[in-house]
Amino acid sequence: MRHSIVYGIAVIAVSTTDVHAVSSEPIVEQPRAFGYVVGDVVTQRVLLQVEGHELAPAALPKAERVGVWLERHPVRIESGSDGRRWLAVDYQLINAPQALTTVNLPALELRDKSAGASLKVAAWPISVNALTPRDAFIAGGLDELRPDRAAPMIATGPIRRQLAIWSSAFLLALLAWLGWLAWRNWRAAGLRPFARALREMRRLDETAPEAWQALHRALDQTAGRVTQTATLPALFERAPHLQSLRPQIEQFFAQSDELFFGGGLPADRMSIRALCSQLRRIEKRHER
Repeated sequence: MRHSIVYGIAVIAVSTTDVHAVSSEPIVEQPRAFGYVVGDVVTQRVLLQVEGHELAPAALPKAERVGVWLERHPVRIESGSDGRRWLAVDYQLINAPQALTTVNLPALELRDKSAGASLKVAAWPISVNALTPRDAFIAGGLDELRPDRAAPMIATGPIRRQLAIWSSAFLLALLAWLGWLAWRNWRAAGLRPFARALREMRRLDETAPEAWQALHRALDQTAGRVTQTATLPALFERAPHLQSLRPQIEQFFAQSDELFFGGGLPADRMSIRALCSQLRRIEKRHER
């Protein structure tokens, strides 16, 4: 609510927002002078006019901390309903006093860009109070404060159902993956040459010709041709990952020749089951 009192040609404006104007004095809309706590924002508005002429500020107040209690936000220029321009300055209280304290909005000086005129706004006091009276902390109680509001209850039924659904889906996916892995390993054990030879050897004695023939077939399949002592380089060329067992493979062919074309296996014969197991491990690593 705004009232105007006329004295001669001078106009004095009085308002509930503490507006002051006396001819050459700046017209300033001040915030109320009481009832603030930390975090509140107060706004001061200054009419950009000097002796009837509009003021174009050469520089605006910077957004920065102002003293212990206040921080100035970026200022802005607003237009009123009558077309006049106002400078609006927001200050935020950034400290909490322990008792009722008076804080001053800083004085401002606005200089015109072209003319030498300037506006000088005096400091404006406001009172700031503590959020909680100091006596409450000293006495060890805060009885005058409102109690905390109880937290709302959350319906957990839908959450539990969603958790059960997604847990079941995860377990099914895990079981499917484990099943696929087991099937892949089983299929590899049935199809890979040394896996098949090792399975055949488990039913045979190591000295039986059938056991030696099973390992021959596995080596033939790995080389892609019938393998003999003279053609071993072709085996290692096609399967270089078997090079680490080359001495054992050459020994196998030498003793195999004795078994099938000579006087039989020597007394210090090698264990072809052990050799086949080593070849299977290499074969398995090479599958990955």
